[in-house]
Amino acid sequence: MAVTSVHGAEPAPYYTRGLSILASYLDRQFENLCSVEAGLKSALVFLLQSVVVGLAVAFLVVVLRPDLLPLLGIQQAGPVYSYADAVDISAPAVANVYTKRLVRDSASPSARTRFRVITSFASAVIIDPEGYMVTNYHVVAEAAEIRIQLSDGRVTEPETVGVDRETDLALLKINLGTVPAVPLGSSSALRIGDVVLAIGNPYGLSKTVTQGIVSATGRGLLNLLTFENFIQTDAAINAGNSGGALVNTRGELIGINTAVLAQDSGTEGIGFAIPIDLVRGVVEQIKLNGRVIRGWMGLSPVDLTSSERQALGLDDNAGILLQSVHENGPAYRAGLQRGDVVLSMNGEPILSRRQALLLAAGTDPGDAVEIVAMRDGERFLVTIIAGERPELP
Repeated sequence: MAVTSVHGAEPAPYYTRGLSILASYLDRQFENLCSVEAGLKSALVFLLQSVVVGLAVAFLVVVLRPDLLPLLGIQQAGPVYSYADAVDISAPAVANVYTKRLVRDSASPSARTRFRVITSFASAVIIDPEGYMVTNYHVVAEAAEIRIQLSDGRVTEPETVGVDRETDLALLKINLGTVPAVPLGSSSALRIGDVVLAIGNPYGLSKTVTQGIVSATGRGLLNLLTFENFIQTDAAINAGNSGGALVNTRGELIGINTAVLAQDSGTEGIGFAIPIDLVRGVVEQIKLNGRVIRGWMGLSPVDLTSSERQALGLDDNAGILLQSVHENGPAYRAGLQRGDVVLSMNGEPILSRRQALLLAAGTDPGDAVEIVAMRDGERFLVTIIAGERPELP
């Protein structure tokens, strides 16, 4: 059928040629578009392949030859450990202690007694914003003058609230308004290997921080104090660190630095701190009573050797030998005698002399303590009414 116009006439020749040109143009544009799309797909595939290959090569280098990374201009990023935050929290509460003592001059040839002044330095830790601070008893014992220098440079003379010789602790108080205090942690949660920081005034070098780990807990048998329950650490503790802070990585106080083991010049890395849980109890007692009131049973026990246990027929590790019983003391009145073996106190097996002393000291005067003991191979039960531990002469 022929094409006609709207009026029924034959179309003009130029109209037909225009349609043909337009169709050709659209065909060429479509071909160009397909060509561009194909090029983009090829470029994208090439880019993805390059990324995958690069990542694979980098992975192999990191795993198999990490030593080549610096040669490729790549630096390995690792964690950066710092205890600066812990120091910022705790160090402002650690103060310097300067003491003066009058010592008799034995070298004086004259008949008149002469004295000389000895100046020493140590540390103390503020545990309360009101100004209460803890240091060692041996730091302030027999001191004619005590001066405290805070971390901000202020100097003052403290009041001695009370002391406890048997744990080597002293509670002081300064009156300078509100002062920075260290947060108190928990020594019962310590584990061997925990990182600790010792902060103090060693050799007069104020604000000194040393770092180490907890080497042991519950350390005793050092014959330094009556009640020994030390934290052992390899953080450097030197002269002047006594009374300073042992803190954890959160800046919490977990001990008061007290002593080092210095049997010879080659000994190092063995220091001891009084655990904060023990410090808390002593501080509370001194605040309440001006001294520490402890229970007392009037016992002088010693540890049993393996051969002694075998001779007594003891199959486990429980049992301590009573070397003496104080006359008219609580144990004496309860019927215990020298040579008896104490097996348990209030149901707790007694494994060592130190444990027995700590349990006795942890009672209050008037408390009833059930003791399972053994005499001549026979076990028996007695009840001791604890008395008050006499003060050291």
